[in-house]
Amino acid sequence: MYDVVLLTLSAADDQKAACGTGGGCCGGASEPGDDECADTPRVPVLNCADALTTAGARVTMVTAHSDAEIDAVLARLDGPARPDGLDWPDEDAKTRLIIATASDSQLRAVMRRMVRRYAPPPSRRPADLAANRTLPDLPAIGILPLDPARGADQRDLAAQLGLPRDPAAVAAAVLGDRVRRLDLLRNDGGSVTLDGALLGGADEAGRPLAWRGRVEVDDTVLSNGDEPLLACAIGNAAGYATLSDVTLLSRADPADGLIEVAVAVPVTVRSRWRRSRVRLEVRRARGRATAVVPRDGEVPYLDDGVAGELGRKRSWWIEPAAWAVYPG
Repeated sequence: MYDVVLLTLSAADDQKAACGTGGGCCGGASEPGDDECADTPRVPVLNCADALTTAGARVTMVTAHSDAEIDAVLARLDGPARPDGLDWPDEDAKTRLIIATASDSQLRAVMRRMVRRYAPPPSRRPADLAANRTLPDLPAIGILPLDPARGADQRDLAAQLGLPRDPAAVAAAVLGDRVRRLDLLRNDGGSVTLDGALLGGADEAGRPLAWRGRVEVDDTVLSNGDEPLLACAIGNAAGYATLSDVTLLSRADPADGLIEVAVAVPVTVRSRWRRSRVRLEVRRARGRATAVVPRDGEVPYLDDGVAGELGRKRSWWIEPAAWAVYPG
């Protein structure tokens, strides 16, 4: 039977990405005893642990407050020592990992640390690494959503993937034999994207603000940086497929080995009576990599729910079938 680690992140603010950004998971802002940083397991975690134990698994519950504590959990997934000294996942591991997530940003935080652990530096690239990848097959994970409501209207990544949300069903999936491999986006800022990113800001009324930037996908240029953009969506999955009532991404698929990218461009058109109106033109492209170069200072963005500002070129590229989940 398996050893199962149930990992929860202690986070004061998911929007700050909590763990995975180099600081403490609670950001150092909470007082001792603050409920947001308490180590008391949530009810879904306890129910999942009970289901695992009933099935015969040995369960360890961990609440991580820092990157170092996440890394210590991930080290349990290491394989035997290699002659080249690289950390490498164990293909026949008897330890399985469940991540209890309050948001996609928490899932991203753990996967970011997993990539940092197992991706070899370019100077030490091993011969047994696939030619189209910069990291090995990452260990499969179970995802335990802590917010049932996000499976309905808000559509978190677990809901998009059709993963089980009930704690007992999550436990059964992790102890089963089925694994679903998914694509991963890496970027030159040192992070990862599981679902997608949306670039562009809005005013106080929620109206998109125009910005300029060069956007290219492989050899296709969606914008040369001279025209205004209202949004740019970069999709591995479909979390950022729509903006208000406008469809940006139409074919985002987390397992097809391609990124889908779309830009929304306001275009002024004139009628036969010479009246002008603005319509939104959506341009899309699919490929293996994309790059965005802002032209007007910093552009706000969301990446797997983590907010930031982009002031320089950022590139994303696909790592096909790099990570995996237990689908149930």
